[in-house]
Amino acid sequence: MTLADSRASFERHYRMERDVKVKERMLLVLNVKYHGKIAAQVAEREIHRSRSWACRWLKRYDKEGIEGLKDIPKSGRRPELPKETEYEIREILREDNTGWTTKQIEEVITRESGIKYHPNHIYRIVKKLGLKQKVPRKVHVNTASKEEKEEFKKRPARYLWMSNDTKRRRTLL
Repeated sequence: MTLADSRASFERHYRMERDVKVKERMLLVLNVKYHGKIAAQVAEREIHRSRSWACRWLKRYDKEGIEGLKDIPKSGRRPELPKETEYEIREILREDNTGWTTKQIEEVITRESGIKYHPNHIYRIVKKLGLKQKVPRKVHVNTASKEEKEEFKKRPARYLWMSNDTKRRRTLL
């Protein structure tokens, strides 16, 4: 395999790569190894990274090839909630389409697994389960009458989140 063949192959891998971090590292390698640029200049001027960052990734590329540019999986704390229990909880929550409060979800998790989580962590678990938070609304905008919409516009600004520009424009009108 010639340098031109490997360069074309590397560029093809670069275009197909989806991970932004890996693509940034591949750009470094492409410029230094195949275009003959200086590593420190590429890192600092084009990629806005340090020289040591560039040297570390170039060494990994020399040792391991393209696979060396990918992140190494890191170990972390194992989840307390077993996969089977997580699946059961997901099914329980999906059965009822009316929605759940954080407290109700916490009770289901405690009942099913025996593990008590902080309410802030319940949000992370719900997101991990692929569920979305439902936001209750008093009156849907499209179902309100014209009178209700006009009355809503006349309410004091304390009920709405608005920018200062919006408030200023309203006072001028």
